[in-house]
Amino acid sequence: MSGETRVVQSRTSLRAAYAGLPAGTKRVLVPTMGALHDGHAALMRAGRVLAGPGGHVTASIFVNPTQFGANEDLARYPRSLEADVDVCAGEGVDLVFAPNVEGIYRGGDPLVTVDPGAMGTLLEGAVRPGHFRGVLTVVQKLLHLTSADVVLLGEKDYQQLVLVKRMVFDLDLPVEVVGVPTVRADDGLALSSRNAYLSADERHLALTVPHALDVGSGVARSGGTARDVVSAVQSFLDEHDGIVTDYAVVTDPMLGAPPEQGEARLLLAVRIGTTRLLDNIRISIGGHA
Repeated sequence: MSGETRVVQSRTSLRAAYAGLPAGTKRVLVPTMGALHDGHAALMRAGRVLAGPGGHVTASIFVNPTQFGANEDLARYPRSLEADVDVCAGEGVDLVFAPNVEGIYRGGDPLVTVDPGAMGTLLEGAVRPGHFRGVLTVVQKLLHLTSADVVLLGEKDYQQLVLVKRMVFDLDLPVEVVGVPTVRADDGLALSSRNAYLSADERHLALTVPHALDVGSGVARSGGTARDVVSAVQSFLDEHDGIVTDYAVVTDPMLGAPPEQGEARLLLAVRIGTTRLLDNIRISIGGHA
């Protein structure tokens, strides 16, 4: 349906924007926290294709406080609404929904939230307790407010993608969840809004992360077990001063136990200075696809 990109900031304006859509219009949602980069743009391009010429694409821009811990970077998280709207317009987004905190959480912190279950306590959930409760709660609210038929999420935040898929399945939500492959800089670093926190030296050191994934993938292609992959990745990371590993794991594609062979996921989270970086790739354990 592309044309001029409209920006709304209230629930009332959002409802009014949708009221003029023809019945049956396919609605696509790209939820973001702003500070948009080429990875977000890729989500919007994919959303535009999925919506088709008669469909409608909404990008939400909302820095969600309930997914940040007490000592995390909520206050300094980059905010650049004007530039973000330009990115959305360039990718054919029809509507930008950019509410304030009160517009999403009308009564303050919600008393009723979405429990991510045991999966929400693993990996990122272990490092950031309560994080996924905040993520799933705000995604559920955005899905409801936009009545989206399709929601697009990046594979870089792989655990988030899996949990949103599981929430949609378990709660019978009438929406399709589409994962979009990670977009990388020319040197291989996964694009992230938090990359802006890195100094020049830290940015160079951050290349250790995609290189570590390459090491793990090579071990897997050579017939290594999941344990072999993790051992090789951790040894490689340990060779580089200035990197603290939060986790390096191999799981099945739905974040269960690592398979003895076949498709798996290698996930990393590291800290460089005060910045946490996440990355992951698909691998094949035991040399099997």
